[in-house]
Amino acid sequence: MSRQRQDQLLSTLLRQGDWATAASLADQLGVTPRSIRSYVAAVNARTGDADAVESGPAGYRAGVGARRALRTRQSGESAPRDRLHGLVRTLLDVPTGVDVFEAATELHVSEATLEADLARVRGLLEGTELTLERDREIVRLRGTEAAQRRLLSRLAHDEMDVASFHPETFRRALAGGAVAAGSVAPFKSALVRELGQLGYYVNELAISDVLLHIAIAAERVAAGHALEAGPTGAREEIPRVGAVIARLAREHFSVTLGDGDSSHLASLVLTRIVAPGEDAAGDVARSGVDPAVESAVRAEIARAAEDFQVDLVDETFVLRLALHVQNLMRRAEERALTRNPLTRSLKTSYPMIFEVAVSIASGLHDRLGTPIHDDEIAYVAMHVGGRLERSRKAESILTATIVCPGYYELHELLRSSVDRSLGSAIEVTSVITNVDPDWTSFDTDLVLSTIEPGAVGDRFVRIQPFLTDSDVDRIQQAAARVRRGRRLTRLRAELARYFDADAFVYPLPDEGEEAIIRRLGGLLVTAGLIGEDYVENTIVRERMSSTAFTDALAVPHALQMTATRTAIAIGVADGSAAWGEGRVQVVALAAFSETDRAAFQTVFEQLVEVFSERDSVQRILRRGTSFETFLDELVAVIDG
Repeated sequence: MSRQRQDQLLSTLLRQGDWATAASLADQLGVTPRSIRSYVAAVNARTGDADAVESGPAGYRAGVGARRALRTRQSGESAPRDRLHGLVRTLLDVPTGVDVFEAATELHVSEATLEADLARVRGLLEGTELTLERDREIVRLRGTEAAQRRLLSRLAHDEMDVASFHPETFRRALAGGAVAAGSVAPFKSALVRELGQLGYYVNELAISDVLLHIAIAAERVAAGHALEAGPTGAREEIPRVGAVIARLAREHFSVTLGDGDSSHLASLVLTRIVAPGEDAAGDVARSGVDPAVESAVRAEIARAAEDFQVDLVDETFVLRLALHVQNLMRRAEERALTRNPLTRSLKTSYPMIFEVAVSIASGLHDRLGTPIHDDEIAYVAMHVGGRLERSRKAESILTATIVCPGYYELHELLRSSVDRSLGSAIEVTSVITNVDPDWTSFDTDLVLSTIEPGAVGDRFVRIQPFLTDSDVDRIQQAAARVRRGRRLTRLRAELARYFDADAFVYPLPDEGEEAIIRRLGGLLVTAGLIGEDYVENTIVRERMSSTAFTDALAVPHALQMTATRTAIAIGVADGSAAWGEGRVQVVALAAFSETDRAAFQTVFEQLVEVFSERDSVQRILRRGTSFETFLDELVAVIDG
């Protein structure tokens, strides 16, 4: 467990990218500050990298050797997970079976420890179509080659650094030596180039996952474990793409793939790329999207647009998302699930967009029966975000008045410079050339003045008559402050209406997310604001995708807005509480009513923003041990 905690510490520091105190890290990992200090010492000692974790007056931060330290594995006795994965790989490599006593000796563990590892292997095999058979001291892994490869892929994903597919990941994922880590990058370049020549656009976020599957296939074929047949109902493009993959595997890996393997890999590749046509309709026609899929996507987009009051209904968007969902379904059929390295950052940075994607994914599951996991939801969120970006930008444009007394045409030159440098974010609505304007009369979001403003505030910015880069930076910073202030002012007004002293829990028991949801939801049920069905729907939503949108905050809620009135129950942990695969310090169970659709976006997105700032989180948690002090500190943070 200590080794696993050390890796969690490194991952947390790499993700945060800044200084963090031992106390805040302890809360996130669910340990004591003293343990954090011991983990830091152990990490630096085991790797020989004194800069893997840097120490200073502000706490700890990831050093230049942190990522390398995270990838390093001890050459001596393995961590339990590494030993378990090594045992599984041995079972995969030796179909005739493994002697339990010999394996214990080779792994330098007791027979009792190995027996416990075998029990964990059986747990790992649940739902994989693989079984562990035993005849006295010999244990064997039984199942199809396709199922065994899926297990190898799962092991690699479990070991993977969330930030990237590093060559070391491939080395750990593969038991043999057919694929050298250095040959993967040239193979990728050649594959992307040749697919482009065939008219396919490669999804760069998914191609590394494809490479992992191809590398696993090459290793298994080299070890004599080939697939006998390709996928049933194969698409007409598969032979052509399969021939490319087989030739490149021979050139770069010196492995000859049979028809079964080349067809399987071609099918997998085709679910992760798109075939660009002249327009979206051409994409869909060429890729053979089922009309039922298109119809389901169209219906769910219309519903989400209505539920969340966002502009989603667009023919090009509908057809491109339908193409993506078609490929998603093909991946699900072949159980070749894909990874998205941006899942966590999308959820934290764009919670509202991610929530719209969760809603669409939930509806598609109901209509099409295809399970959609977190990484796939993140890809849907990227489509949604792309569609909303234009309308979101239009909403975020601020108005500005330019005050520029002086030589004739000088103000026109300045206006032209502002438009050229900041036109995508700021709209100049008036230009004042008086030397003594009425500063209180300006109703624009920003006032850009070449003379000393006669008023103070974030919206007043002093600039030069000839716009400089420094002026542009100051204007952008002022615009960001105005936007944030506007958002948080709305949030402050909403929170005063929705928080309730009777729906506040401190300390929040560390009892798991479903128990916490029932505890906080029960307070709102007692108050007559929601029914038991809302609590159950909140748990269903949580199972789809964790609502831990930051390292500190979870916002569980149902997709249905069925509360009598919008209300938020708050739970504050004394330290932290387990939530999904991580830990959180505050849980805000939000129940929204049908009449408060607009409030959903304000409360949901901006509450996440407040709890994304570590200094603000620590201030709130230090003093917010009662409802009154929690609300006081939250409002104080919002007011800045």
